Amino acid sequence: MTGQELRQLLLEKWGRSYDVQLRRTQGKIFVQVMWKYLEQASFPLSESEYQEHLDSIANYLNYLGGSMQVQKYIERTRERPRLGKAVSIPLDLGERSAEWIL
Repeated sequence: MTGQELRQLLLEKWGRSYDVQLRRTQGKIFVQVMWKYLEQASFPLSESEYQEHLDSIANYLNYLGGSMQVQKYIERTRERPRLGKAVSIPLDLGERSAEWIL
């Protein structure tokens, strides 16, 4: 998955270029689709910075083997990002999760 493919997935699902973050919580790793999006006037990144950020997230997902999990979750979920509530996608990385937890 590339950053552009991740952005397209977000646009197809929710119609907006939402911010995406990787988070480690309680020993687990999550991809969080945040409620802020590129098309907002108050969004803190430019379009090129946003694309670089998504490229970075996609690279991590590819490296960790979580790209397909994220894609399937986004396609199937009925949740949507809303103010103060991100869509949290748990990643099952097996042995690789130890690399992040240390």
